[in-house]
Amino acid sequence: MSRRHSAEKREIQPDAKYGDLVITKFMNALMLDGKKSAAEGIVYGAFDVIQKKSGNDPIKVFHEAIENVRPSVEVRSRRVGGATYQVPVEVRSLRRQALAIRWLVEMARKRSENTMIARLSGELMDASQGRGAAVKKREDTHKMADANKAFSHYRW
Repeated sequence: MSRRHSAEKREIQPDAKYGDLVITKFMNALMLDGKKSAAEGIVYGAFDVIQKKSGNDPIKVFHEAIENVRPSVEVRSRRVGGATYQVPVEVRSLRRQALAIRWLVEMARKRSENTMIARLSGELMDASQGRGAAVKKREDTHKMADANKAFSHYRW
């Protein structure tokens, strides 16, 4: 990590079909080995499945899922006098979104459905309804921060 200045944020283009920057970020997180078209196919396929199964707008379901998975607090390790404390801190908005996207992709990959399209659509629908593994991950993060509230005076 550079001490002189922070890294510049790269400009990303909105996705071709919906014109949404968050969907592009999601595709980039889902992409493996630089295969963007495969990631696009998976995301758009999952949106089609969501449209068929729930009858709702898939973009709305996607944004609800991201909103339900975003953590507001997390714990960070802080070393004070030879002891390491888990200190609860607020999460910046860009990191909130990045964590939500990362957790959704990770939990979708762990699901047991046959295709990635089915896994992703299932995880997005579950997360938009407030259940699923990604939402549980956020709840666990909040519980951990709540349990370590006593160390909040070590914030920096």
